Amino acid sequence: MTEYATPETLESESFTDPEQAVERLIELYDQATAFLCQRFSEAMVEGAPERHVRAFYPEVRIKTTSYAQVDSRLSYGHVTNPGTHATTITQPRLFRSYLTQQIALLIKNHGQPVTIGPSDTPIPVHFAVAANPGLTVPQEGAAGFTLRDVFDVPDLSTTNDDIVNGTHVPSNGTGPLALFTAQRIDYSLARLSHYTATDPGHFQNHVLFTNYQFYVSEFEAYARTQLADPNSGYTSFVSTGNVEIADAETPIEAPAKLPQMPTYHLKRKDGSGITLVNIGVGPSNAKTATDHIAVLRPHAWLMVGHCAGLRNTQALGDFVLAHAYLREDHVLDDDLPVWVPIPALAEIQIALEQAVAEVTELAGYDLKRVMRTGTVATIDNRNWELRDQSGPVQRLSQSRAIALDMESATIAANGYRFRVPYGTLLCVSDKPLHGELKLPGMASEFYTTQVSRHLAIGIRAMEALRGMPLERLHSRKLRSFDETAFL
Repeated sequence: MTEYATPETLESESFTDPEQAVERLIELYDQATAFLCQRFSEAMVEGAPERHVRAFYPEVRIKTTSYAQVDSRLSYGHVTNPGTHATTITQPRLFRSYLTQQIALLIKNHGQPVTIGPSDTPIPVHFAVAANPGLTVPQEGAAGFTLRDVFDVPDLSTTNDDIVNGTHVPSNGTGPLALFTAQRIDYSLARLSHYTATDPGHFQNHVLFTNYQFYVSEFEAYARTQLADPNSGYTSFVSTGNVEIADAETPIEAPAKLPQMPTYHLKRKDGSGITLVNIGVGPSNAKTATDHIAVLRPHAWLMVGHCAGLRNTQALGDFVLAHAYLREDHVLDDDLPVWVPIPALAEIQIALEQAVAEVTELAGYDLKRVMRTGTVATIDNRNWELRDQSGPVQRLSQSRAIALDMESATIAANGYRFRVPYGTLLCVSDKPLHGELKLPGMASEFYTTQVSRHLAIGIRAMEALRGMPLERLHSRKLRSFDETAFL
């Protein structure tokens, strides 16, 4: 049997005060990661220690004994069946507000304390040293000893989406308390830093996705107007590379090289600002971005990109509000079968439609002149127009699709899968079925006239959603039969 070198840790303790519970989580996590960092630093200088070094994630655990019903309007904040439920926790400082809120609801709704203590899940050394700029985990073979013989390393067999996909099998009769385990969250936090070139701590609770860099300059311009207004509530703007400004006049130097998904954050003190992610073109990037942003538990994400209009009555610059999706992107087929319907969420739809009306100054029947509501098809073939037209065109017509892109259904489906409220408002940039292709001259005029207005609508919708109580925004439509308590 392997002997382990472990830190002397605090015993498990029950709490009825959510803030004290989170403080204990922070204490346990800091203790465990400091121990791993110290032993790792020593090993890099002195060589492999005699014993395997191990420290554990903290956990939140609750035990309930009653089937008593809580407020049936709530979609989260309670467990559905009596028994023991637990989840491992990582980076509790980053998630302090979220954890305090979720633990408070558990205690209130069940009248039971939560137990905070060390779990039996080891912290991989890569994740423990990630927040320490002075430490870097070397590649396998570069340390002079086999890293995994001495430290725990990321284990993809336990870093998965079984809980969100509904395939999780509880061990020892303990059900999951949250949608993501600590290892899954740590994995995504590391990926977010890599793909977006901004720290996860900058992400705001309202996320806009776009598929064109043109929206970025408009977002920065809007951010500067808000920073110039002392009453806006926005405190700073973060650009790629973690460049943060709090003054509207401060210049931002363009990075020498953009990351795969350039990301920008207009921040508020409580995290209720807006993040813009340019995911580029294609369902793979859309899935990657949402796979990882989901662990931050945003309150809403919206797609505000360009699309091909499929109806002759549409004009370039018209808006498309998706109320259904034809999923031919295929990247989520193994996680969410195509027969699963992706419902439109009333709260999101209303916010988007009202935002279009406010920005365009049109209402009622007149709004139909610039916006159409219907099915959006998402496809994985950028040059679908070059295929035999009897195939894709017939399917598009049968589905009653009014627009086609390569990201919207993916973002909506992953919102459904991860229980993140979602929506789509697209702008028609070409009409390939009617001879209006996205050619350079047409595109430049379109971009100069429509991008600003389109982004303004997305921002206006997010600001409306920000004012909505969370219990209304987080729809019961997104919750399954046997749901986790944490949002």
